[in-house]
Amino acid sequence: MTRASGTGDAPARLPALPVAVWALTRTLLLLCVFRVLTFPGPDVTSDVSVIYRGWYEVLRTGTFPLDDITWQYPPAAALAVLSPGLLPFLDYPAAFFVLVLLADALVTGLLLYAGRRPGKRQAGAWVWIAGLALLGPTSYARYDVMVAGVAVAALLAGARRPRLMGALAALGAMLKVWPALLLAGTARGRTTRSSWTAFVCTAAGLALLFAASMPGAFAFLTFQRDRGTEVESLGATVFHVARHFGWEGEVLLNYGSLEFLGPYVPLVSTLAMVLTALAFGWLLVWRLRARVFTASTVCDAAFTAVLLFTVTSRVISPQYMLWLVALAAACLVFRGSRMDRAAYLVLAATLFTCLEFPVWFAHVVAGDALGLVPLFVRNALLVAATVVACRTLWRHTVRTPAGAPGPLPAQRHLPSPGGPAADAAGPPGTRASTADGAGGAGTPPTPSSRQSSTSRT
Repeated sequence: MTRASGTGDAPARLPALPVAVWALTRTLLLLCVFRVLTFPGPDVTSDVSVIYRGWYEVLRTGTFPLDDITWQYPPAAALAVLSPGLLPFLDYPAAFFVLVLLADALVTGLLLYAGRRPGKRQAGAWVWIAGLALLGPTSYARYDVMVAGVAVAALLAGARRPRLMGALAALGAMLKVWPALLLAGTARGRTTRSSWTAFVCTAAGLALLFAASMPGAFAFLTFQRDRGTEVESLGATVFHVARHFGWEGEVLLNYGSLEFLGPYVPLVSTLAMVLTALAFGWLLVWRLRARVFTASTVCDAAFTAVLLFTVTSRVISPQYMLWLVALAAACLVFRGSRMDRAAYLVLAATLFTCLEFPVWFAHVVAGDALGLVPLFVRNALLVAATVVACRTLWRHTVRTPAGAPGPLPAQRHLPSPGGPAADAAGPPGTRASTADGAGGAGTPPTPSSRQSSTSRT
C-alpha cells in the first residue's frame, strides 16, 4: 500500500518498524492458537473448534441455532461464523484463524495508511498492534477482530464519506451491537443526517433480509435479557468479596459464561442495567450540549460511549477489550485527539485482562487473591479510563478553555461543485481546497471561511 509523496514522485511505503512488530507478535499469536506454543490457562480456542463450529453446521442448514442459548449475537454474526467456508481446503479452526489474521492485517494497514496523512499520526497503529498482543491468543479466538475492522473502517471513512460511515456502522451493529455507538459524535448538520440515515436504512435492510431468509434471526434478544452477573464484570466485585464473608452463592456456567447465581444477584444485575441507562443519559446530555466538533470528535465520542457501555455491563468478557483497543486506536490516529491518557489506561487494562483470563482464570473462579488482584486492577483501570474519557470529551466539546486554540475543521461532508462524480474522482486535497476556499480551486481559504467550516451549533 503506497501513496504519492508530498515532496516528490517516490512512493511512500508503510513504515517498516510497526510492520515488523506486527509480523512478530502475530506469528506468536498464531503459534499459540495452533497450539505449537502452549499459553498458560484454559484453551481459549475451544470457542472456535467447538462452539463456532457447531453453530456453523446449524447455520449451513438455513436457520439460526434456536435451541442454543449461547447464541446471543445479532443476525449478521452468521456471516462471521460461516466465513471459514470460504477456505474449504482448511479445517474450520484453521480457516477461522487465517481469516482473523487477514482482518487484523487490514485494520493495521488502514491505521498505518491513515497515520501518514496530514493531521494524522502513527500512534493509532501502535495501539492496535500492542493491544492485540497484550490480550494474547484470545484476540484470535473470537470473531471480534472482524467487527473491529468494520468499526475502524467506518470511523476513518467518516470525515469525507458520512454515508459510508453510517452503512459500515450498521453492518457492525448487526454483527455485534456495539458499533451502533459509532455515530454518537457526528457533527451536526449534513454529516449527522447523511450518516444516521444510511445507518437506519442499512440496518433495516439487513434486518429484513435475515428475518425473511433465516428463522430465529432475533432470538438472541431473549437470551441476552436473561443473563446474570458474569464473574469478570464490575458488579461481580460485590460477590467476590461477599464470598469471603459467608455469602451463599455460587459460580455456574449460565448462558454461555460463568456467572454468579444466588441471593442478591438479580438486584446487582438490575442495578447494572440502571447504570447503563444513566450512562446513556449522560451521553445524550453531552450530545445536546456539545458545541465544538473537531476532526477527532466522532472517534472520541465513540470511544467514550463504548467505555460507558462496557464498565456498566453485566458482562465484561475478555474480547470486549478488542472493542476498546480498536476505538482507542482510531482516536489516536488524529493529532487533535485528547484521548491519549484514556487509551493508555485501556492498554494497561488489556494486559491485566490477559492475566485474569486465561492465565489465572481458575483463581478468578475460585475467588482467591491470585485471580482477584488482576481482575480488580483491570476493572479499576477501565473505570479510570471511562472517567478520564468522559471528562476529556466534555471539556473539549461542551466548553472550551479560555485562550485555547480554535478547533480543527469538523468532520463534515464537503461536496465538490461538480457534484458527486467530481467528489469521487478528485483527490482529497483538491476537494477540501475547493470547498473551503472563497474563490474556487486553488484559492487559499480566508480566515472567515476557515472558521465557518467548523461546526459550533
